[in-house]
Order: sequence, then structure tokens, then C-alpha cells
Amino acid sequence: MRLIDSLATTVPLAEIFSDDSLLQAMLEFEVALARVEGRLNIIPQSAAKAIAQAAKPGSFNAAAIAEQTFKAGTPAIPLLKELTARVRANAGAAGGFVHWGATSQDVCDTALVLLLKKAQPVIESDLERLEQALLRISEQHAKTVMVGRTLLQAAPPTTFGVKAAGWFAAIRRGKRRVNASFKEALVLQFGGASGTLAAFGNQGMQVGQALAQELHLEYPEAPWHTHRDRLAALVCACGVLTGSLGKMARDISLLMQTEIAEVMEPSGANRGSSSTMPHKQNPVGCIATLAAAVRVPALVSSFLSAMVQEHERALGGWQAEWPVISGVIQATGLASSAMAEVAKGLAVNAAQMRANIAGNEAVFAERVVMLLGKKLGKDVVHKLLEEAMRKSREQKLKLREVLAQVPEIKENLDTDTLREIAEPEQYLGAAEEFREGLLGGLRGTQQRKSHRRASTKKQNLTTEITEEHRRNQKKRP
Repeated sequence: MRLIDSLATTVPLAEIFSDDSLLQAMLEFEVALARVEGRLNIIPQSAAKAIAQAAKPGSFNAAAIAEQTFKAGTPAIPLLKELTARVRANAGAAGGFVHWGATSQDVCDTALVLLLKKAQPVIESDLERLEQALLRISEQHAKTVMVGRTLLQAAPPTTFGVKAAGWFAAIRRGKRRVNASFKEALVLQFGGASGTLAAFGNQGMQVGQALAQELHLEYPEAPWHTHRDRLAALVCACGVLTGSLGKMARDISLLMQTEIAEVMEPSGANRGSSSTMPHKQNPVGCIATLAAAVRVPALVSSFLSAMVQEHERALGGWQAEWPVISGVIQATGLASSAMAEVAKGLAVNAAQMRANIAGNEAVFAERVVMLLGKKLGKDVVHKLLEEAMRKSREQKLKLREVLAQVPEIKENLDTDTLREIAEPEQYLGAAEEFREGLLGGLRGTQQRKSHRRASTKKQNLTTEITEEHRRNQKKRP
């Protein structure tokens, strides 16, 4: 990993999108193409073997190829020139069969797809770790009350369980979109000069299908040189997912503020330390995730702008994509990995959450309005509460103490209700139902699978009984 990318990617993803990995993917395409063409007697099998022997990724100079790409307009040209020279040096005329019938974009796009195929399970694994951690947190803190916050101001209470369930559900939806987009994008690019595979005569489809099978990719209905919608859908899905991860990171970093102190990222050797203030533990996982969430939207916009491509081969739009897609995938992976680590070791201070409610009884003003609004009118209760809260602030009294001194309120609320007016558990509404609903995507799937198994078993049993009945009917005289 390069130092400049240390807050932009993870070690596994940096390796996947490294120069060596990209060259390996491009050469993998060329070797697979030659192997397929050799099997179909389009090129000599001896040439296919010579190409495979010469295509050793570690022996190519990535820096030199990158430098020549500036003049060629595509890295495929200098790479293929070098590969052809090596094959000729070892096997003479076999060098003339390198890249037979393909075009530069075929190797470049397919190489990118091969990298995406490697990246997908890395990101999915981190998201699954994150989901499991959030599911555990939500279950453990289903009854942990905390201040709700709207426009960064204290609001009526909620539970940490429903907050974590909200993170869980959004990230789970995002993971499904990303996985579906990956599946759609992992297709071979192979169209030749103008996207017709004319160089193969009537064997074009046969070569393409065999090549897709060789590379373990799906074979599309047609080449997609200037149709970038599959990749665009993946980039956009990553953008949405990274936004959801960023929302979680924003919430946690705000809850970690010294004045709030309701949660804390996991600590460890040198994790979150300050270069000058020993007392600090900085939210480093949230930092990395929010940095990714800042970068990704602009990258998504860049990709969408590049979709407007000309005819059968783009001028500029296609060439803009590699760094954009690489940046989006790595940023998404970084955010997924960072928040998985945060959630796995997140320390939740339930006592402080309750203390923050106790120190801010004004958040129960809405409850008083709901209790008295029908009797006295909402506007009247609002005025009474405004005065009561002013008195509470000035005299540093609890809201319930002030309310007990207001004749109109005291006359209409009994002593027990006034005493419990600031009990958060009494004003959670449908929080638990919402929490269970947010987690229901997981549970619902399991229940549906169980129901389907039971239904299938019942149906099979019914069929057996019916068949047995028919056999018995036939045996009767």
C-alpha cells in the first residue's frame, strides 16, 4: 500500500488494485484467449502454449508500461507489444498470434472485471462482520434508553437498540444492492474492433462463450464497449452504501464527544491516540469512514458523467474510468472494514445514556402536551410549558418539580403521573416494534425459509397419501 493511500484503502484491496495484480489480470485474459483459440483451431496450439509461457506477470515492468501508456492511450498497447516481443523471442512466428481477434478495450475491461471479482468477497466479508456486530448490539441494548436528537438538539427518548437496528437495516439493504450490482457487472468484455467479432467469421460467439467460461465470468448478450450501465449501477450502489456507513460513523463520532460520552470506539495500542494530548481517544474508524463518504459522491458523479460515450468506442469517457472505479471500490471497502472494527469493539455506556436523559427533563415536554392537550388545548399547554422550562433553567430545578407548582397542570395530572413524567421507558412509543421490524429482514428470511420447508414437506406428504389412496382404489374389485 502506498503511504498516500493509507487512509483510502485496505491492505487486501490495495493488493487487488496494485500494478502487479492488474498486469496479472490483463495477461490472464491474453492467456485464456490464446488457450481457447488453440482449442478451437483458430490459432496453432503451439502458439497458445508459447503465449502462456511468456505471460509471466512478475517479469513485466509496470512503471515502463505506465509511462508508455501516456503515448499509446491505453496500457494494453505497450503490454501487448512487450508480450509479442517475448513470444517471438522464444517461439518465432507464434508471436503473431498474440491478442488474436481482440481489441485493447477487451483486455482492459475484462481485466477490471477480474479485479472486481476479487474485490467483491473482501467487501462482503467485512459487511457480514459489521452486520453480525450490529445485530448483537441491537439485541443487547433493546431496552437501553437514550436521548433522541433532532437537528443536533435533545428530543424525546429512544433506545440504542433501535438506533443500532437502523444502522443494521440500512447497511444490509446497501449490501444487497452492491452484491446484486457486482453479479451483474462480472461479465466478459469481448467484441473485437467494432464489437462484432468479425475477425472470427461465424465462430465469434463460440470463442466468446468459451473465453467467458475459461475466465469464470458470465457471457453477456453482446459486447458493452460504450454501454457502461452495469458498472455505473455498481458505482452508484457503492455510493449509497458508503453514505449509510458514513451516517453510522457520524452518529458514533458525535456520541463519542466528551460532553456526551455515550459510546466509545475500541481502544488498543496506538489506536486513536493524539500526538500532543494523552487524554484523548480519537474516533479513528469513524474518521476513515467519513473520509471515504466525502470522496465517493464526487467519484460517482465522475463515472456518471463518463457514461455518455460515442458510438462503438469512447474518446475520453472510457479512459477516465479505471481510477474512478478503483477509488470507489477501495473507499467502500475501507469504510466497510473500518465500521466492522468499530462495531465489533464498540463500548456502550448505558449509565451515561440514562444520565443524559435525567439531566435534560425538558425532552419530556411533548409528553406533557399530549397528556393535557385535549383538556386544556395545545396552545395553552405550550405557553404553560414555556414558562415552566424557563423557570427550570433559571432556578436549576427538574422539570417535574416545576410542573408540580403550576396550578393548571397540578389540577389535571395526578401525583403518580407527575412523578413518572420523566421516566423514559414510559414514552418510547413503538420503538421496540420498529427495532424488531428493522431486524426483520434477517428474521423474516429465516422464517420464510422455515415456512417453505414445512410447506414442501406437507405438500410431499399430501402427494404420498393421494398416490397411496389411488393405488388402493385400483386394487379394489
